[in-house]
Amino acid sequence: MAVQKNKTLGEFIIENQSEFQYSSGELSRLINSIRLAAKVVNHEVNKAGLVDIIGQAGEVNVQGEDQQKLDVFANETFIKTLTNREIVCGIASEEEEDFITIQGRNGQNENKYVVLIDPLDGSSNIDVNVSVGTIFSIYRRVTPAGTPVTLEDFLQPGKRQVAAGYIIYGTSTMIVYTTGHGVNGFTLNPALGTYYLSHPNMCFPKDGKIYSVNEGNYVHFPQGIKDYIKYCQKEEDDRPYTSRYIGSLVSDVHRNMIKGGIYIYPNTSKDPKGKLRLLYECNPMAFLIEQAGGQASDGYRRILDIEPKTLHQRTPFIGGSATMVEKAEYFMGLYPQSEG
Repeated sequence: MAVQKNKTLGEFIIENQSEFQYSSGELSRLINSIRLAAKVVNHEVNKAGLVDIIGQAGEVNVQGEDQQKLDVFANETFIKTLTNREIVCGIASEEEEDFITIQGRNGQNENKYVVLIDPLDGSSNIDVNVSVGTIFSIYRRVTPAGTPVTLEDFLQPGKRQVAAGYIIYGTSTMIVYTTGHGVNGFTLNPALGTYYLSHPNMCFPKDGKIYSVNEGNYVHFPQGIKDYIKYCQKEEDDRPYTSRYIGSLVSDVHRNMIKGGIYIYPNTSKDPKGKLRLLYECNPMAFLIEQAGGQASDGYRRILDIEPKTLHQRTPFIGGSATMVEKAEYFMGLYPQSEG
């Protein structure tokens, strides 16, 4: 798809609305609402060192993790923005135990879409000025319009996503998203409060030289991942590869999409089912990665084919440049998949 740089996000959405299957303008308004909420969160992130917004909130989320103050702020901001505009029928957040049903003004909601969101990925890095992000995933509901949403609307395999994206709050703030027709990135001009198309048709290089994994957990990794890491470190051909790990899924994947690389968050002996959330992190990032020409896997199967069983299900995750993911899968395939 040929696209013109310096176009605003609003212009881009309007011009490409015909690509949204079943669209009646609802999905466009939904993405616009995410854009608005992202600007509010970006404002708080950028002044985090000046106000009492960093540090722990004193609460524990449904994952059993200490909530950061910005986690709470971002979660409330996205939920409030999407709810007040009455453009979705349900929301599920990594920070909430259960999904949220959105009631229409007359008690019914005829909207078609549900949103699943990780409001602030990598928030533990905020107090050391490292890039963090928001991840979102959009599905068309499967239950009848006008009825309350059910768990079935959220437990859909990733291949049914109609849109997904992330916002990265870094040296510049970007929205990167797909509606199944390639991946485009928009950078915020803070002086104008407007996002401009800065990275059209984003694509993973087929191969790369960066591997991103927390090697501090090496002793707990599956043998296949250990073997792949040794392969990456071996002096042979165009190796060793460079190790780069930020600890923010959005930031690591964003860098690897531009430069070429692989992101690995495997299961471990401590977390046998993996640690990343399938619905809030892995599915949307896998959709983006595939739309950008890469691959995403749990080591044995395509992420987007996994049938979710629970709202906060976890999974191992390997995503990035296609050749690198295939090689990692090769090493994983040398060992039988555990039942954990």
